[in-house]
Amino acid sequence: MQTMNQIAAEVLEIEANELLRHAKNLAIEDAVNLIYNAKGKVIVTGVGKSGHIGAKIAATLASTGTPSFFLHPTEAMHGDLGMIEKDDVLLAISFSGESDELIKILPHVKRFGVKIVAMARSKTSSLGKFSDAFISIDVEKEACPLNAAPTASTTLTLALGDALAVCLMQKRGFKKEDFANFHPGGSLGKRLFLKVKDVMRSENLPIVRWNATLKSAIDTMTHGKLGTVLIVDKDGVLDALLSDGDLRRALMREDFDLDEPAMKFATLHPKEIDNKEMLAVDALALIEKYKIQLLAVVENGVPVGVLHIHDLANLGL
Repeated sequence: MQTMNQIAAEVLEIEANELLRHAKNLAIEDAVNLIYNAKGKVIVTGVGKSGHIGAKIAATLASTGTPSFFLHPTEAMHGDLGMIEKDDVLLAISFSGESDELIKILPHVKRFGVKIVAMARSKTSSLGKFSDAFISIDVEKEACPLNAAPTASTTLTLALGDALAVCLMQKRGFKKEDFANFHPGGSLGKRLFLKVKDVMRSENLPIVRWNATLKSAIDTMTHGKLGTVLIVDKDGVLDALLSDGDLRRALMREDFDLDEPAMKFATLHPKEIDNKEMLAVDALALIEKYKIQLLAVVENGVPVGVLHIHDLANLGL
């Protein structure tokens, strides 16, 4: 009797073999060109498991530069056909090519003059006959032991949808900057678009004058909640930085005195940047390079903001 690991491995092998078999006999260029040359959107449709796969394909296309959305055939027959315009392309998915709900909308789609890309087992199927471009999703065997549940066929359909998206990305010259435009909240979007001015702390900065006592500096540090105090000269220019690390080291000194000037125990000439337009990820690189926790942002030497490593890390940069 097979173990669960053996059964699972067999499923993966069956599905992988179908992907490799189609990779060697792929005919996708007509579909790619039809979608690429279309002036409108790609409307993806399908029923059941094909519909679930279609929704994912539509999402992938939309996020990689091809305007697209999923439309359920039943909803289409009850008013949503109005979402389809003559310059659009319909990507219709049905393994059998005979899904009743799907086939019913095809004559109406054709009546609008809309081109159809079909994904089905056979081009001689009802769906295949309506198609202007055809992508085969025929499989020799489903991974299901009954050869009934859509498994290998849905994996193949999903992978072919990815192949369509990638081909279109290549034809459009779609770059990571374009991808980030569609994913501004994602990690790549943040890395490409978040600037220092967007993330720096600029209000209630913990600043003391050059002649402030250590006691006064500690009080400012406590209220600033950054574990650091910025020390400026008589013109307001950043001169030094007193961190909680500096304070701990000061406690070990024999000449430690709360009434001494904070400058006596501070780090002189701290790291700073004078460019608020710098990408936040580049500022984080400086923080990591110099192994510091806080980077001052200045204008003409005067502190206008700070970047703390914890804030940048929490952004997922």
